[in-house]
Amino acid sequence: MSEQTVWQFSDDRGQVSSAERRPTRVLAYVQAGATLWDHGIRPIGIFGSGHDDPAVPDTAKTGSLPLTEVAYAGAGATLDVETLLSGEPDLVVAVSYGGGQVYGLAPETAKHLEEHVPVVVIDVGQARTLAETGDRFALLARSLGAEEPPAAARDLDAARDRLRTFAAGRDRTRVLALSPAGQEQAHLARPRMWPELRVLAELGIDLVEPAEGPGANWSTVGWAEAGALRPAVVLADIRVNATPLDELRTNEAWAAIERTARVVPWNPEPVCSARAHARFLALVADALEA
Repeated sequence: MSEQTVWQFSDDRGQVSSAERRPTRVLAYVQAGATLWDHGIRPIGIFGSGHDDPAVPDTAKTGSLPLTEVAYAGAGATLDVETLLSGEPDLVVAVSYGGGQVYGLAPETAKHLEEHVPVVVIDVGQARTLAETGDRFALLARSLGAEEPPAAARDLDAARDRLRTFAAGRDRTRVLALSPAGQEQAHLARPRMWPELRVLAELGIDLVEPAEGPGANWSTVGWAEAGALRPAVVLADIRVNATPLDELRTNEAWAAIERTARVVPWNPEPVCSARAHARFLALVADALEA
């Protein structure tokens, strides 16, 4: 670190970002922004991906962010360098699903953005556990002068203990994670491919494993086939790119699932903080214990 550099951070591309002063005006991909918020970082703005509405952020992904206080820069094709820099950020925090590519931004946009402002990229892909990803965000937050409160870790430990206790003392309770894909079909999650689901499996929760076949992350089936798996708890994707559950009320197969299973809202792009993870695990525990 030079005499002129007071802040630097090595991101998950192995690229070192530095500045003459600690950044305070952070623009972040929505998942990263919500995670940093839980660590005490107040981003000035967030942006979405090509799956998101360019005008309105996906509230399934925003966690505890106060959306009246944090500007939304847009998503997809609306994101150019001028738009991203309009709020005068001194740091951009983005995510990657491997290979170092900045998720949510066109490669040329990401390249030219870095000519104007430091860009830190955190890998949130399947190669990492949720805890490992959380540790990287925690390290970034500490470099920016903030840290998640100790109570969040205590709440997370308590939620994990509830699930371990349930798994050790009950008969098998099948949990199915899925993403609604219209009136005819659903995408069933392959648990090993989703860090948050791997945590549940490690705690002893019985997650339904779809049959082998096409699809690395999801197995696409008809609703009747999903219902035939007879889950006791369904983790339902509530992102805007999934079919809203309210639109499935007239679907007989989904209605049958709802009559026999407890439905827990699920965001496959989780906020990577102890606070958010504890909240999700507690919701699953509530459903299993009901």
